[in-house]
Amino acid sequence: MNVFDDLKMYVRFAWGLKSFLRLRISLEEAKGIVKKRLEERESNFLRLVRRGIFGYPKSPYLPLLKLAQCEMGDIENMVKEGGLENTLRSLREAGVFVTFEEFKGREPIVRSGQVFPVEARNFDNPYLRHYYEATSSGTTGAGTRVTVDLDHLAALTPNIMLSNDAHGILYLPTCLWFGTLPDSTGIDNLLRGVLFENIPCKWFSPITKKNYKPALKNQIAKYYTILMGRLFGLPFPWPKPLTLDQAAQVAHWAKNTLMSRGPCLIRTHVSMAVRICLAAQQEGIDLTGLAFVIGGEPPTPAKVQEITRTGARFVTSYWFSEAGIVGFGCTHSVDSNDLHFFKDRLALIQHPIQVPGFEIKVNAFYYTSLLPSTPKIILNVENDDYGEIETRSCGCPMEEYGFSEHLRHVRSFRKLTGEGVTLVGSEIIKILEEVLPARFGGSPLDYQLVEEEDEQGFTRLSLLVHPKVKIGNEAEVIQTVLEELGRSSVSADLARSIWEQANTFRIKRMSPIWTRGGKLMPLRLMERALNQEKNDKMNT
Repeated sequence: MNVFDDLKMYVRFAWGLKSFLRLRISLEEAKGIVKKRLEERESNFLRLVRRGIFGYPKSPYLPLLKLAQCEMGDIENMVKEGGLENTLRSLREAGVFVTFEEFKGREPIVRSGQVFPVEARNFDNPYLRHYYEATSSGTTGAGTRVTVDLDHLAALTPNIMLSNDAHGILYLPTCLWFGTLPDSTGIDNLLRGVLFENIPCKWFSPITKKNYKPALKNQIAKYYTILMGRLFGLPFPWPKPLTLDQAAQVAHWAKNTLMSRGPCLIRTHVSMAVRICLAAQQEGIDLTGLAFVIGGEPPTPAKVQEITRTGARFVTSYWFSEAGIVGFGCTHSVDSNDLHFFKDRLALIQHPIQVPGFEIKVNAFYYTSLLPSTPKIILNVENDDYGEIETRSCGCPMEEYGFSEHLRHVRSFRKLTGEGVTLVGSEIIKILEEVLPARFGGSPLDYQLVEEEDEQGFTRLSLLVHPKVKIGNEAEVIQTVLEELGRSSVSADLARSIWEQANTFRIKRMSPIWTRGGKLMPLRLMERALNQEKNDKMNT
């Protein structure tokens, strides 16, 4: 995006922000919006396909639909006869889908021997009006941009309102510990709070000038948004830089708020919630009455234990930036990662795929967007996650609204995750296979990155280095990895800024782990490793 495009983007955003700041959504209105969207799922899908794909000559889905010999009328008939999800399954079987790497623009789309070059921006919704630009998930992908539309923020809000109300946290005094632009999580939460009149009263940011310098356009957008909100009489807080080792300040905010105002809420990532709770234990702070809304990584049993032993409770949520919120925790959950799927906004099917480089298959998630405000046009897009989909009666208020489908055990099968940030594996493979061997010796077979949990539940990235490689200073290896991430892309640099604070990387002098089938993959993710080990034992 050039300077002229940036200027146009922010002019549109500035113009739309004035109207957005006047908008309010009551709880009853939120219920009505969700009910209407559930009733109109199929017509909303057809409308988006008609306008966003067949009505957009540059759509990357058109060549796939042409290969499948599928016209708009065919899709309409399929939906009428078999329903939305069956239609999506038929399209998936006919080759109408997009893989994770294709969606990110890292690989061309290849179907039936034909190759279609594609870039991530090709999937942008061409009809967005008042938006600003951010990086996906704060840190996912090689510089992947996501346009965040103000109408899209408004469209997400009813789901958040209903789920927060179900847990009794909708109007609690709220603190954020999220980054600033180009990480959009902080600004997004700030703006959504306007709509249901519960603006966060405190905002801490783990992104500091010491470890990351945002572009001027991102600083301007941040200051403009906050100043404009204040001109409208809205008490927008300035983001206060707070490194991960200063988590005690957030714990003290909770303590003071609990004493002065009663129950309160912190929105942050899973590992950052753990850091707050560990700091509270060290300071002797009782967090009973505090609720966390967490996301960014799976709430594993070890992480959950550290949160709940302080007296705090948590609610899990599941997002991906290209579509927004996917699900929210059940009030009668059967485990720590039991979410109600927001099917008014998205459609979801599963399809088994082979995990690259491993002898295992997973039921990958394929998402389809249903609302016109979605930042990306999504039709059977694999987002690199898998898990279980089940329909059951749970007695949760979310079920009464029509959200009877649950997502459980959601995991990634290709991304590294830790401290609420994720990094696509392809970002680091070049470092493992080219940079480190050239700098420290050995070959690509002598380095491997393994995702593990330590005794406190924090996700660590262990760099396995074969003992035959002579290394005088192990810290120099980690510093090289961090420096290369900083040079790689905006999103990788954001990941570096957080992982460097958290001491996420550590060196282990041992031989890299080979699969039973004699393969060595540079990345070995936690859940995949567990599954592989389980399969190995069963086959022994």
